[in-house]
Parts: sequence; C-alpha cells; structure tokens
Amino acid sequence: MRKLKILAVICLAPYGFGQTIDFKGCIPLFENQTYTFTKSGDDAFGKKIYITTPITGDQDCGGLGTCEFKLQWNNTNSRWEFLADSGNGDFVNPFLIYYNATGNSAAINPPSISVGTWVENSAVTNGECAGNLTNANATMTGDVHTTVLALNEFDNIKITIYPNPATEYINIIGLENIKSVKIIAADGKIVSKTFDSAKIDISKTPSGVYYVEIQTDLSIIKRVKFIKK
Repeated sequence: MRKLKILAVICLAPYGFGQTIDFKGCIPLFENQTYTFTKSGDDAFGKKIYITTPITGDQDCGGLGTCEFKLQWNNTNSRWEFLADSGNGDFVNPFLIYYNATGNSAAINPPSISVGTWVENSAVTNGECAGNLTNANATMTGDVHTTVLALNEFDNIKITIYPNPATEYINIIGLENIKSVKIIAADGKIVSKTFDSAKIDISKTPSGVYYVEIQTDLSIIKRVKFIKK
C-alpha cells in the first residue's frame, strides 16, 4: 500500500456541546493511538464536518507519514465517509478508508461504530485495517449519534404540531429561534427542508408517518412525529 496521510473519523454530539471525536482503529496502519477530531464547520446539507486538529504535518502515523483525517457526509452516495488526506493537508482527492452503509441518515453528525456498518475500503487499504470497524477492534467516542434516526428528544421541551393528522399543512409551536425544519420519512430520508415553521406545505407528501426535525440557533434539535393522511 502506498504511503498515506490519513484522516480521522468524526463524531457529533446530540446537543452541539463538546464537538470533538476521539477515534482509535485500523491499528495495523494507524498504530495503537487515539486521534482527536474537531468540528470544522457544516456542509451545504447541514451535516457537520470533523478534521483532526491541529493539522500540522507532525503527527506520526505508523511509518506512513502524517495522519490527517476527516469525516464528512457524501450526499451523492448518501453515506458518511472516513477520509485520509493524500499528503497536502487540503483533502483534495483524499483516500476513502471507511464508509458507513447506514444509507440516507437524517442525523447531522456521524454515526457511532454501533450504527450501521463502517465498511473498510480494502481497495485502498489492501485489507490492512483488519476489516470493518467493530467494538472489538476500534473505539469512536464523543460527538457521534447512536441511533439510526439520531432522535434527540428533550423531555423538558414541549412542541406541538397541528393539525395532526394533517392533510395540507402543519404548524409548529413551542420553540423559538428556529433555524431550519426538515420533514423526514420513517426510513430516515429527508423529504423536504424549510426555514419557516408556520404553515408548512405537505400537500404533495405521500400518506404515512413522518418526523419533523427542528433545529434552533442554539443547535438544539427536536424531532416530533406526525401523520400525513
């Protein structure tokens, strides 16, 4: 396998606090050490991006050069990816080390090892990471989500969606400073996104069970179920 500069896995916290991830895995390549990733921003789809910090080119990486890691959402392939920089610290044409096969995740932060499957991309690693990530061969802690739909239910926040069931429109009350509202199907697929919580048009949405995911300026996320008739 050619020399890699590798990038690290990212995890996001449900409440927007302590936005770092500690990762240890692929020990045959990355050695038995922990890499810390810090949120660097949000992508165009509202997903968070994490990169090893600091990226200075001086963190030893098992004889492979410098480990520089990143975890971000690939919207084209609908999956989270664990990337390794190819050598310049700019993550242009990075190496794909792992990808998570969960599919269209509604979460804004990467999944933990227990959610979906972090699949080793053996075409790049030549199988030297010892297979997919599991709790037996890796750890990923910090700002990661731990359920398939990444539900963040706050018992102390009461939100009302009306009417429910609904046919044409829904309205939301109970939260202030709303930043975005997403309509999410039961399988986790994002149906629509808006920035207005008043009179959300669902007239063209097929009948079924949905979730309204609301994000505020304080990064508080709340998901509430409703039924479209």
